[in-house]
Amino acid sequence: MTQTDPWAALAGLTAARIALGRAGASLPTEAVLRFDVAHALARDAVHTPLDLAALAERWQEMQGEAAVIVHSRAGDRHIYLQRPDLGRQLDEASATRLAALAATETDLAIVVADGLSATGVAAHALDLLGELLPRLEGLRRAPLVLAGQGRVALGDEIGARLKARLVLVLLGERPGLSSPDSLGAYLTFAPREGRLDAERNCVSNIRPAGLPLPLAAARLAWLIDAALSRRLTGVGLKDESDVAQLAGEGPAALPG
Repeated sequence: MTQTDPWAALAGLTAARIALGRAGASLPTEAVLRFDVAHALARDAVHTPLDLAALAERWQEMQGEAAVIVHSRAGDRHIYLQRPDLGRQLDEASATRLAALAATETDLAIVVADGLSATGVAAHALDLLGELLPRLEGLRRAPLVLAGQGRVALGDEIGARLKARLVLVLLGERPGLSSPDSLGAYLTFAPREGRLDAERNCVSNIRPAGLPLPLAAARLAWLIDAALSRRLTGVGLKDESDVAQLAGEGPAALPG
């Protein structure tokens, strides 16, 4: 007699692995194969190189402006994964290139880096910027920087070299077995080397199956405006964008 799994109704509401059933003392073959596919997608997200040139070309088509390509001191993916510290520092050539670009102070520098999921960056980063930039009219923005083998803190050095008051870093988040394409966004006011994670604001799980891009863009626009007006980010800046939505306040209020 077939018995209904009491978890079956919940399984349709989440990507988590519940109500998988069993075949004797083991998982059913279908569940094992699905796990293997998810594991392979997560590994590919980490190890697949990000095509910076293709991103730069697409950015030129989208915005009519050139992007700046830089690299961290992690020379390849193997080093990047073993030496997080090198992913937080620009190599010498990139540092020189950015120093030559910095003429006057800007309000915002935007950095797109591969992080731990090139899949997420390639799929969502420029589309997110397409949603975000129309909400940031009036801000002085530095050229877009595309960073290879970059971690979050690489944005601190980039922002400082570009004389930016605020830096936004978009990069691929560590993939899970149900989310290989997740994008994270990190905001740091007054970027400089040595900033702590407590001095940043983060918006995470940006992807169609997580936080949708338009909603993420609205939230980031609110945080950017608040960070520049209050001159801070991190634990001192609470994300009150939902409050702004309820009150109907400001151009960066979340859409209803």
